[in-house]
Parts: sequence; structure tokens; C-alpha cells
Amino acid sequence: MITDVIEPAIQDVWVYLTARPLVWLTVTIAAYLIGQWCFERAGRRPLVNPVAIAVVLLVALLMLTGTDYQTYFDGAQFVHFLLGPATVALAVPLFQNFAQVRRAALPMLAALVAGSVTAILSAVGIAMLFGVSLETSRSLASKSVTMPIAMGITEQIGGIPSLTAVVVMITGIIGAMVVTPLMDLLRIGDWRARGFAVGVASHGIGTARAFQVNEIAGTFAGIAMALNGIATAIMVPLLISLLD
Repeated sequence: MITDVIEPAIQDVWVYLTARPLVWLTVTIAAYLIGQWCFERAGRRPLVNPVAIAVVLLVALLMLTGTDYQTYFDGAQFVHFLLGPATVALAVPLFQNFAQVRRAALPMLAALVAGSVTAILSAVGIAMLFGVSLETSRSLASKSVTMPIAMGITEQIGGIPSLTAVVVMITGIIGAMVVTPLMDLLRIGDWRARGFAVGVASHGIGTARAFQVNEIAGTFAGIAMALNGIATAIMVPLLISLLD
């Protein structure tokens, strides 16, 4: 009896809230704050990634409420808008640490070429090894660059942009979760190297993780993310033309 009364009431409240323009923005921020709370409570362990937790919570909520992605995106697109200013803001630590960046220019160039080529060839090679279609392989080629660039590249080479978006997100989350234990295991203590590696492999999510750990690592991760976007946009179409 009580359930029969409560469930319609909750449904009415939910219908009312979903009609408000800021509900999905509020839900997105709340999901991230929950993820950040879990991250802090776990002693800032990288495996308890706040982005991963927020994604799981949001996907579960969308499925439970039967909300399609476009409706969610329309309500939360202010977060998407803030990606631009946030990317531009990376220029601040770059300016503050410009002397270190200039001294490491040559090693960074070598690391960029090695990292970009490895990311592209490993994704496409493994996909072809498992016999996936060429269209799917094309969708994986740009998995290590930031999402707007990756989706643009995929659209240009005939892949599936929506698949690319998912793979880019997964790549970023995994990279942010494993970079610290992996670098510790490999005994790589140079913050410049650690940051640049995660920026090349895991774009913005990896860069955010690098800033959580060390400002120098975050600075080099931001540079790597930007340079890898350019390098991948040049190399992927060339590689795909060779495969054709």
C-alpha cells in the first residue's frame, strides 16, 4: 500500500525535475562529487578514479530513468562548453614552467613520435589481429587523443564516431588508473616523463590525474595531450590510406 503511494510520488517528482533545464548539469556535478568523495576516502588511490565512478553512476541513472543520451547531453552541455576554457587554462602552468619545457624539447619530440605511433599501430594492429572490420579498426585508431579531435578524425576516415567516443573515454580512465602504479613499477621517477607519458596515452583524463599528483607532471601531460592531437590527426589518415 505504502509502495503504491510512494512510487507515483517519486515518479511525479522525477518528471518535474527532468523538465528543469539544469537537472542533468546538477546530476553530473553531483556524480563527480560522489566520485571525488570516494577517491579521497580511499586515500587518493588511482584505482578509485572519480571520473570512472561518475560515469558508472550516470549510466546507471540514465538506464533506470529511460533517458536517452541526447536528452542528457542537452541538459549537461555546459560541462562540454567548459572543456574549451579548461584546455586554454593549461597554458598557465606551461608559462610558469616554460624553462623546464624548453630544456626538454628534444626528448619530448622523440617521446611524442614513439608514443603516437605506438598508440595508433597497437590499436589498429590488435583489432585486425582479432578479425574486426576495417570500419571498427578505423574507429579505434585515434583512441588516445582528446574526444573532439578523435571523433573528427574518425569521421574523416570513415569510422564510427560514437564508438570512438566510448573507446576514448575508456582509454582515458584506464590510463589515469594505471599510470601511477605502472610508473612506480618501472621505477620512472621523473615527473616530466611520467606526465608526458600519460598525456600521450590518455589525453585529458590522464592530464587531470597528472595534475592531482604533481604540477610539473600535469604541465607536461597537457603539452603531450595537445601535441598528440596534432600528430595523430596527421598520422592516422596516412596510415589508413596505406591499409586501403
